[in-house]
Amino acid sequence: MEVAEARFRFYAELNDLLPVRKRKNRVHVYRFYGKNSVKDAIESFDVPHTQVDLILVRQQSVTFDYILRPGDFISVYPVFESLDISGVTRLRPAPLRHPAFVLDVHLGKLARLMRMAGIDTLYRNDYDDREIIDIAQNEKRIILTRDKGILKHRIVTHGHWLLATYPDQQFIEVVRRFDLFNHLKTFSRCIHCNTLLEPVKKSEVEKYLKPGTRKCFVEFMRCPGCGRIYWRGSHYEHMSRHLEALIRQAETE
Repeated sequence: MEVAEARFRFYAELNDLLPVRKRKNRVHVYRFYGKNSVKDAIESFDVPHTQVDLILVRQQSVTFDYILRPGDFISVYPVFESLDISGVTRLRPAPLRHPAFVLDVHLGKLARLMRMAGIDTLYRNDYDDREIIDIAQNEKRIILTRDKGILKHRIVTHGHWLLATYPDQQFIEVVRRFDLFNHLKTFSRCIHCNTLLEPVKKSEVEKYLKPGTRKCFVEFMRCPGCGRIYWRGSHYEHMSRHLEALIRQAETE
């Protein structure tokens, strides 16, 4: 059986996912025997299919099941989660218009920042890959991860491999990537369990407060999920300044 060739070009940040030795090349040759799907070819370059929103062959949009033909030139574009291209792409019916996330076990600090910003974020430090995939499928959540492997599962439809390695930069990356600026409602969620907070009368929680807190504060929020109580103390002020700085950075860079 003869070896066939197809050529691939990856656009924008998809190049950051390629092996380092291949990033300098604009066009990448893929050699294959017999029937090979475009999904398998793309992932052979270490690009998870969840990072891809549009594949063009001869200027026509194709699905991940498209079978390569000798001589194909394939253009691969990244996810347009903040831009509706449902009239063009054949890969997914539409982006998620009300973004919610599930994070892998290595992203606890990012989860905390996202919840502080009011972003619907599920996280536990004991999730396994199967649980994360099931949650994403059942609850229509976007998987955030630093593990490309989980995003290569065929049933995963929405996910993002984080380029940044530090939580602050990861937060900025997520806000920009998914255009979350209009979804930010700071300090509206419990940073421990993700539940939306509710106002509570001081008289209802007074017995749980330390004397200094009881004396200095009058407004409180309570998590109906885990029962934690929140108020705008010095820790809140510090977190608020930090979060505002990250959001400004996401807006300006």
